[in-house]
Amino acid sequence: MSNQDETPDNGLREELPEESPAGAVPRADEADAQGQPGLTGRERLAKGLWPPRVTRAQLIVAVLLFGLGFGLAVQVASNSDSDSALRGARQEDLVRILDELDDRTQRLEDEKQGLENQRDELENSSDQAEEARKQTIEKERQLGILAGTVAAQGPGITMTIDDTKGTVEADMLLDAIQELRAAGAEAIQVNGVRVVAGTYLTDSGKGVRVDGNKINTPFRFKVIGKPQDLEPALNIPGGVVQTLEKEQATATVERSDKIVVDALRAAKRPDYARSSSQ
Repeated sequence: MSNQDETPDNGLREELPEESPAGAVPRADEADAQGQPGLTGRERLAKGLWPPRVTRAQLIVAVLLFGLGFGLAVQVASNSDSDSALRGARQEDLVRILDELDDRTQRLEDEKQGLENQRDELENSSDQAEEARKQTIEKERQLGILAGTVAAQGPGITMTIDDTKGTVEADMLLDAIQELRAAGAEAIQVNGVRVVAGTYLTDSGKGVRVDGNKINTPFRFKVIGKPQDLEPALNIPGGVVQTLEKEQATATVERSDKIVVDALRAAKRPDYARSSSQ
């Protein structure tokens, strides 16, 4: 017999709790046992989402996407503004606009055909020198009309603008001139001042200056061109006439078979440009 007490082995052993590895997250029941409150699934999700962890690459991509979206929004808004006048136009106004575009196309085709005819005449004429001289004289007359150095007459319109409120400014008259030119105007005169390619308009108190010459209301435009093209161009929706009416001014347009544009401009010799044929 041994003096040491022997522990009877009856097949039962006491199970000791295993130690958790360092850094392990205790389970909910273990957290309760340690006095720490357990986290629910919703709380863990919220803790994972906030505060957000944004990398530099994600920030750059977000900025680029914002810029792209802003640009698209501006483009859509710009297109909506430019098309709003046409969307709100009546059917007859749209038909008139289409007719005006067709007329402009036809004028360009006629000009092209005229140039081709001149070329054919020069090529087929027995006396090419005489034919060239005739065409030179005709071209000089046409250029004189455009430059304002010779008087002109022909069919066209007269537009009178009454501005009792003094709200009409130079840019409004310039818009009218540009619209008339686009509609095929060949000669324009405003209150005794010939309008040419280099004409400029400025505001001057309650009046307007055209190439330095002060003009006052009523503003009277004498325009030579095809009346069927000139008048509709001024009356299109959102055009010259409607813009002037919004400024409490009135504009009346009258067609005529004979308009005389007799205001002249002095021929100015260019300082530097010379003919390439010299």
